[in-house]
Amino acid sequence: MKITALLENKTEREDMLTEHGLSLYIETEKHKILFDMGQTSLFAQNAAMLGIDLSAVDTAVLSHGHYDHGGGLKTFLEINKTAPIYLNRHAFEPHYHGTEKYIGLDLSLADNKRLVFTGGMTVIENGLTLYSCNNKARKHDLGCFGLNVLENDHFLPEDFRHEQYLLIEEPSTDDGKSKKVLFSGCSHKGILDIVDWFRPDVLIGGFHFSKLPLDDTLKSFAEYLDAFHTEYYTCHCTGKKQFEFMEQYMQNLHYLSCGQSIELY
Repeated sequence: MKITALLENKTEREDMLTEHGLSLYIETEKHKILFDMGQTSLFAQNAAMLGIDLSAVDTAVLSHGHYDHGGGLKTFLEINKTAPIYLNRHAFEPHYHGTEKYIGLDLSLADNKRLVFTGGMTVIENGLTLYSCNNKARKHDLGCFGLNVLENDHFLPEDFRHEQYLLIEEPSTDDGKSKKVLFSGCSHKGILDIVDWFRPDVLIGGFHFSKLPLDDTLKSFAEYLDAFHTEYYTCHCTGKKQFEFMEQYMQNLHYLSCGQSIELY
């Protein structure tokens, strides 16, 4: 499996364009998958620069209904004419930062026939599954981060029911055993609980720690995550300073920046 960050907040390359957002290109033995699409069309411009043909993507996944992950949806629909786009059935609900800033998706796209709306668990095929985990108990409540959903003309704190996670399971070339690779866009439901729910071999995505102070609480989070037998490739909403702080307490924490590729198994 090969994963390339088409878009992320930061890059080590001069030829890559960046913005606050996330888009990952995933190549498995069977599939070419696009996971999230950033804020704008920058993910597609970077893909072209990297020699990645988005028209050949066969499966697309939107992790949740925020603009920095789904703002490029229209661009993808224009470039790719065949791939279904899997997103949670709550993704087009009106999401806000506070009560003034709309951070949701382009509502004009909600009726597109390529969209496949998901629920609790959606099996795309054997070894490729989406989970919302909305019925899972959360042991660690980190709050709603000032994010709201507009429901019946009232702003309610987000419960992030529109968020979903992609689990890819495929054999390792080393030992032939199935390896679990989990993709999480922002981990709004809580990275501490998400890794506990899935206990993946590899977890790729944002931790949503960028606003947290560099203190003993963040240290305890790092030590908690490190206790699992998981390798982490984080990015986007984790925060670079928070990553550098946590790196002191974690053996298998890596940063995945825009334009970078990693190969697993």
